[in-house]
Parts: sequence; C-alpha cells; structure tokens
Amino acid sequence: MPIDNSEQIAEWNGALGQRWVAMQRELDRIVVPFGDAALKAAAPQPGEQVIDIGCGCGDTSIEIARIVGAAGAVLGIDVSQPMLEVARSRGALANCAHLAFRFGDASEAGLPENIDLLFSRFGVMFFSEPTQAFGHLRKSLRRGGRCAFVCWRTPRDNAWAMTPLSAARTAMGVTPPPADPNAPGPFAFADADRVRALLSGAGFGGIDVQRFDAAVSLGATPRSAAESAVQIGPVSRFVREVGLEHLPVILDAVERALAALAAPDGHVSMNGSAWIVSATNPA
Repeated sequence: MPIDNSEQIAEWNGALGQRWVAMQRELDRIVVPFGDAALKAAAPQPGEQVIDIGCGCGDTSIEIARIVGAAGAVLGIDVSQPMLEVARSRGALANCAHLAFRFGDASEAGLPENIDLLFSRFGVMFFSEPTQAFGHLRKSLRRGGRCAFVCWRTPRDNAWAMTPLSAARTAMGVTPPPADPNAPGPFAFADADRVRALLSGAGFGGIDVQRFDAAVSLGATPRSAAESAVQIGPVSRFVREVGLEHLPVILDAVERALAALAAPDGHVSMNGSAWIVSATNPA
C-alpha cells in the first residue's frame, strides 16, 4: 500500500517550514539536549555510513559528519525544501565533502544500501504508515546496522508544550475533542509499547526504549517565551485553527501563564520528556 504523507509534506514546505527556518535558534534551545542524548545512544563511529532522517536545517547531519570523518558519509533527507536550503548552506560552510542533503520522503524514497546507522532527531513521528515506513528504512541497513532516534513522550510529560497550549485554549474557551494519540504528529510515538511493536513489526531486533528528561529553555522573559510558543509547537497550530485575529489575546494569556512559572530573573524553563530509541537490523 503506498504511503501518503502528502499533508505533512505540504505543511513542511509551506508556512510551517518557513517558520522553523526563521526560528532555528529558538528551536535549537529546545531540541539540542534531546538530540545530543540520541547521538550518544547512536554512537556513530569514524568511517560509518549514516542517514539522518528528517534532518531539518542540518545541524545533526553536520555533527555526525564531523564524527564519522572523511572516511564515512552522511546523507540528510527531509521533505522541507526551506529547511534543506539552510542545511545545504550550513553544510557548505562546514566544508564537509562527505555530507549530502536530499529532498525526499524517507519512508518511501530510494536510499543507499549497506548503511551502518539510521538516525533521527524528532523526524520519524509523522509517518502515516509507520510500520511500513520503518520496514522500508530497515532495508537500507547492513546486517547488524543500527537505528537510533528520539521522540517525545506523552503531552502531559511535556509541560513546555502543554502549559502554553492549555492557557491558549482557556483564553479562547475551547475544550478540544479527544485526539487520536496515534495520529501522525509530535506525540505519535508517546507510547513506548507502540514504538516497540512498530519496530518489531518492521523487522527490527534488539529494541531498547529509554526515558530521557531535560529542561527546556523557552525564553529569557515570559514575553519572549510566549512569543516563541505561539510560533512553534502546539500553540502555533492552535492559533492557525482559531484564526490569527485572536493572536493578541492568546499571546497575553500564554505570557501570564508562563510568568507564574518564571525564575526570579524572568527566565522560563520547563520540563521536556522523550524516548531515546535504539534497534538493530538482524536480517
């Protein structure tokens, strides 16, 4: 059955992709600790061949390329042309001849074979058919090759995302209907048992899922943290759903909620919680 990720691809090539490019520094503040933990679990080695799935603006691809060295090779693949433009520029500045970036949907695109490592920092939770997608990805691995990625745990374990969203919903008087927890999106892999089942169903073995928590820095002040929240993460989608005309009210409500949690110097930092997932290809 063909995989249809067209809705996600359209979003990442539209305003969402442009927004992530514009706010790359703010996003790094959130995701870098989790990506570093996943890289530690992935343990890329000099000379290895690696694919970085959902590479975004390329920072993880560049770091992996630095580790594997000129004897290795790294391919970063993503569906967002705006983000790939940034990745290619950053890769050129890093002067990594063994690093390449490609536009494509990793769940079905033709990929190099005999890969040592598949890696992803928050790039695999958007597949419409995840078992099929992981099965396709596994075929690119050599026997004994590794897969390692990081994905968010449940929304309730990620106050950095849900506290602003709760404030925004309250300000608009919105009570959302129950959501499908398995629908493609940031929290699609929140259930560790589901992640294990998906990977096992795709033919992976040696599956390991470990919790990793880290403080997420949202901003130097409640206002700057609120401004970031309405641009990225769940609140940004909520703003698009209710209409941009409500943005001032939502922004003020999010700022008030974050001000109550700010440190004495005004800095806003909240907990983030993810799974560090690793598996191997036994075939």
